[in-house]
This record gives sequence, structure tokens and C-alpha cells, in this order.
Amino acid sequence: MTALAFLQAGGGLVLLFIGGEVLLRGAVGLSLRFGLSPLLIGLTVVAFATSMPELVVTLTAGIQGSTDIGIGNVVGSNIANILLILGVSALLCPILKEPKRLLRDVAVMVGATAVFMALAFMGTMTLLHGVFMIVLLVAYLWASYRAEIKGGNDADTGLEAIEEAGAAPRSTWLALVLVVGGIVALAAGSELLVRGALQIARAAGVSESVIGLTLVAFGTSLPELATAIVAAIRGHTEVALGNVLGSNIFNLLLILGSLFILTPVVVSPEILGFDIWILAAATLIAIPVMLIGKRMGRVSGGVFIALYVAFIWIQFEPQKPAVAESLENESSNWHALSLVTPG
Repeated sequence: MTALAFLQAGGGLVLLFIGGEVLLRGAVGLSLRFGLSPLLIGLTVVAFATSMPELVVTLTAGIQGSTDIGIGNVVGSNIANILLILGVSALLCPILKEPKRLLRDVAVMVGATAVFMALAFMGTMTLLHGVFMIVLLVAYLWASYRAEIKGGNDADTGLEAIEEAGAAPRSTWLALVLVVGGIVALAAGSELLVRGALQIARAAGVSESVIGLTLVAFGTSLPELATAIVAAIRGHTEVALGNVLGSNIFNLLLILGSLFILTPVVVSPEILGFDIWILAAATLIAIPVMLIGKRMGRVSGGVFIALYVAFIWIQFEPQKPAVAESLENESSNWHALSLVTPG
């Protein structure tokens, strides 16, 4: 049974990777054929297509009643985007950056993370919260489009690398076939991955949250990782930054918003106690990395990869730490000390 579960999960990962890549190429091809501007394609089509594996897997998990896998997938994917994808990209080729261009998107990523954390600690998230997050995403996309139009800048989010490689089909019918095929592969891959992941979790005696944070999150981040590696090799180093920012924003606002609309969600104590704080820490680490200096070097990339490996290692520790409990105990100690200390 366990071998079959690994085969299902592995097959699901392969289909998700292929489906995500095929859908991305087809969507860009269709957009170009219908005359959409490279700017609009970069802000919407590319970002949405690279987030499709996370969206399909999360909604599939929600439909099957495994919301812990869905939440773990988004939290783990965002951590992987920052620590793993930026780390690998910088290790391959130092990332050149323009902090002024990144400021708005970094602020939105931090804000979206804060909104999710606030809602998670409030309790059950429902349709109203989901609609609120979707509205925030639409407002962000509209503001980004208006700002880029006024500034006359092109959104460098992977479109140039795709066009350079000749991967965007010139035929409208071929592009349409790729889109449909990509969607079918994503649906089949997500079904296999979620089913296999559930069986692996039960057989290994670990929680669905852990599987969502590790195996599922890594698998759904493969399209972003592949895009970042290709972009780094071709010299489009800033693509990795735009890819991470766009993906993390879409994951939080679109995917979680859609999940909350689909079904009421309560974040597991395991994620609230540790992983959501790691997400916050990774997001805060990303601020100076993206906004200070002109480049992210190989040393920083190596440190980021080491941090991600440590995060994965901790997930399978029998005594997984709980940051929330540590903070609560520390607060209690300070409170007790203040009671016995003369004023």
C-alpha cells in the first residue's frame, strides 16, 4: 500500500510539473495571439499559470475534506519560494535587482502574509474572508497595471525567458490544445498527489499538515523552481524575484481565498504553533534581501537553502517545536517576574 501511495504521489508530481509547464506555454501563446500586452500577460497570465498547481491541489484537498493539506501546501509553498527558489537561483547566478521596482510588491506580499496570519488566529475562515482576499488580489492587480502603465515599464516575470526559448506556440489551435491538456494534467496530477499524500501520511504516522508542508508544497512549487532555474541560466536573474513575489501573493490571496469560499477552514494547531511563524520569519528575511543592495550573492543563496533543509528536517522531528507555546511561556515568565520585582 505504501509503495502504491509513493507511486501515486510521484505520478501526481510529474503530472503537476508537466501540466503547469504546458498550461503556462499555452496561456502565454493564447494571450499573445489575442493581442494582450506583455505587461498584462506578465502581471496576470504568467503569475496565475505558475500558481495553478497550488490552486488545483488545495481545492482538491478542500473538496476531499483534507484542508490541513491545503493550508500546509500554501504555507509550505511560500516558504519554499523564498528559501529554496531564491536560494537556488542565487547559487546558480547572483541575482541583480532594482529595489525601487520591488518595493510595492514586497509590501503587498508582507501585507497579504499579515492578513492571513491575523485571520488564522481569529478562528474559522469562511466565504466572507475568502471574498475579502479575492477583492484584495483584484485591487492589487489593478493597481499594479495602472502603475506599470504610468511608469512605462515591462513586467519581467518570466515572459521574456519563455519567448526567448521559443516555447510560446505560434498557432492559436496549438496554444488552445496546450491549455486544455495542461488543465487535464493538473486535475489528474492533483487527484493522484492528494490521494497518495494522504496514504503516506497515515502509513508514516505523520500529520496531513506535515505532508502538505513538505511533499505537496515542494511538488506544487516545481513550476516556479523550473522557471527560476531557466531564468537564472539565461541571465534573467530578476525574474526569480518577480516570480517569488507574484507566486506568494497569488498563493495567499487567490488560493486561500478560493479555499475559504469553497469550505470553512480552521488552521491546525500544529501550523499555528510553528509553521506560520516560520512563514512570517521567511517573509521578514526577504525584505532586506530584496530591498537592500544591488544583488543577492551565492553566500546568501547557500544560507537560504540551508534554512530550507533545516525547516524540512524539523517537520519530521518527533518533538517538533512550537513557537507559539514558547512565546506564551516567555510572556508568562516576564509577567511573573514583574509581579515579584519592586516597582
